[in-house]
Amino acid sequence: MSIEINNESSVEVDESALQRLAVYALDAMHVHADAELAIVLVDEGAMEQLHVQWMDEPGPTDVLSFPMDELRPGTAEEPAPPGLLGDVVLCPQVAETQAKAAGHALLDELLLLTTHGILHLLGFDHAEPDEEKEMFGIQRDILVGFSMQERRR
Repeated sequence: MSIEINNESSVEVDESALQRLAVYALDAMHVHADAELAIVLVDEGAMEQLHVQWMDEPGPTDVLSFPMDELRPGTAEEPAPPGLLGDVVLCPQVAETQAKAAGHALLDELLLLTTHGILHLLGFDHAEPDEEKEMFGIQRDILVGFSMQERRR
């Protein structure tokens, strides 16, 4: 699996944890080992520009996903084909505010947002209640499984 992480933000982030999570999430979703993913961390100004340009909404946001080959989750018997999954763009400053409000660490928020972004790249959405229930359930399962794996490290 090719996972490129590029921290263009002014915030120091545990990139190896983001890398491990991305591998875990893609494995859990049965994405082909030859799939490619980029995770980019940007400051608020850059995120605001992307948010306005692509979502036509003002202000910075926490995470944006830019799918490329429209890959979908596979199964254990038939993984998703290889290809370019796309880009997940994170804003650590917005994540920090959310982490404080939720009472947990910045890294925990970034792990959640990375998982959320990857699920969007795989075609999941949360516009409708049933979609939200499915997506957030998978997101929770991935984060719990990853946390358990990290404890065994």
